[in-house]
Amino acid sequence: MPDADKVGLAGVPGDGPFVKLWFKTDEDTILKATYDTNGCPSSIGCASSLCELCVGRKMEKMLLLEPRELELFLGGLPEGKGYYAELAISALRDALEVK
Repeated sequence: MPDADKVGLAGVPGDGPFVKLWFKTDEDTILKATYDTNGCPSSIGCASSLCELCVGRKMEKMLLLEPRELELFLGGLPEGKGYYAELAISALRDALEVK
């Protein structure tokens, strides 16, 4: 996303699973969200669904989102795939937290 003003990364691109998120925001609301990920369908589902959840919401509220809540939004993840929800939430926090 060329007009992104916030970017978050969790994991290491080229070295296993990762999630990278781009956000376009205005003051305190997420206007647009997109992602890149390397991993299985669970990773893609978590990153994609997180972007859907973010659009139109306040950044402050999105920082409260927990990995388990993302899993519930998805209707669950296969056994052993909860790590991908954690990875997506870590990228979200990396993008939105003041550094």
